[in-house]
Amino acid sequence: MASTTSDSSASVTRWRQAQFGLTTLLLRDLRGLRRLINPARLQATVPAWIEAVAALVARYSEVAATLAADFYDGEREAAGMPGPFTVPLADGPPDEQTSNSLRWATKDLWPRAEGEATVAQLEPLDRRLEAAMSKADGAVERLVLNAGRETVQDAVRQDRGAVAYARAAALSCCSFCALMSSRGAIYKDRGAVGEDANEQFIGNDSVIKYHNFCRCQPIPVFRGQSFELSPKAREWDRIYREFAQGHPGQQLRLFRAALAEQRAQADPGSF
Repeated sequence: MASTTSDSSASVTRWRQAQFGLTTLLLRDLRGLRRLINPARLQATVPAWIEAVAALVARYSEVAATLAADFYDGEREAAGMPGPFTVPLADGPPDEQTSNSLRWATKDLWPRAEGEATVAQLEPLDRRLEAAMSKADGAVERLVLNAGRETVQDAVRQDRGAVAYARAAALSCCSFCALMSSRGAIYKDRGAVGEDANEQFIGNDSVIKYHNFCRCQPIPVFRGQSFELSPKAREWDRIYREFAQGHPGQQLRLFRAALAEQRAQADPGSF
């Protein structure tokens, strides 16, 4: 008998909770490394901080990939897929990628001539440091969670029993994530993922793009299994069809505006 899965199933909720617990510990440890940065000796201490954070990212990425593999195994078993399959664990990001992300996060720390500095770079050093650490939080969280996301996505590609994966977005997510999630289980087709839909999603994160502080996760769908959108994703789909469908090149802009208007009229956190 065919089974049904959804972006709001109990197993997806448990995986979200596990990932939330992981990122809570990750950010706790990341904030503990701030002590390595001496504001009076930035050039000497920021590189040491970057090296320590890269090691932290590598360690937590392994855990994220293992959690994702356990989730995939559970979904595969629940779908009744025959035969063995070993989920390949995705590697963590290369140290160079982590370093580049952290250099981006800290780029406003360095002193510049007044005529060359941006507004952010003219802020007092303590504010610039706090802003840099916030950017680092988002970048590090994305790098770690991507190891889990890529584990699921790679498994779907290699598992003959899998047919697709869907994007499960969180309540009150950004318009891009809501639009991608509303499409359902169609993401084995690279062209359907919206890879070039929004310039803020920099790089090719294994086809689906994830931004800093993103809570989206890929959900596998197996042969003989149907996928149902959650109530929030059905609402996003309705908004897209009513306000943005049929306008090539303008869908995301129109959807973003309509979503903001609809959310303003609804109870907070409804969708």
